[in-house]
Amino acid sequence: MKISQLPLAAALLLGLASCNSAPDSVQQAQQTNEARIDSTTQDTGQGAVVREDKEYDSEFMTKAASGGMLEVELGKVVAQRATTPEAKQFAQQMVNDHTKANNELKALASKKGMKLPASLGEDQKKVYDEVLTEKGAKLDQKYVSEMVDDHEEDVKEFQEASTKAGDPAVKAFAAKTLPVLQMHLAMIKKIQAGMDAKK
Repeated sequence: MKISQLPLAAALLLGLASCNSAPDSVQQAQQTNEARIDSTTQDTGQGAVVREDKEYDSEFMTKAASGGMLEVELGKVVAQRATTPEAKQFAQQMVNDHTKANNELKALASKKGMKLPASLGEDQKKVYDEVLTEKGAKLDQKYVSEMVDDHEEDVKEFQEASTKAGDPAVKAFAAKTLPVLQMHLAMIKKIQAGMDAKK
């Protein structure tokens, strides 16, 4: 009886291993978009430029979607678990502001026929897990540190997309969202400076 369960156990372990090696949701969305772009873009000199613009837009939008999901999902938990009012308030603002931006991005992607990731990408999942392994004041500190890093990167990416995106609507979305991200960065740096001063 034990021998007949061995193949079942091996199959179960193999199944679990394949679940853990699932492709990154951001990469999957980008691959889907690239396949669609390739199938709808002509193989000409102008087509290559159009393809490059569309691929840039796809990469920007898929990364922005995963980053926005991180802000919302992590913000929901941190708003409940944080120990400082500043971290709680900032986390709640992330939920509010990024939910709005995420909805705008989803509508834009739908209009442009772009696929967005349905779940956090690997990089964002790693940040989510690392922050939530902490407790108490360490959770607040880790969250604030990650939000500074995240918003510095977001500001750079949105600044670039506001001028480099191939589609005018993608440029407009980046330009419209950029001041909000800059405000978030200033807020979180002020919170971080306050925490550092209390050490």
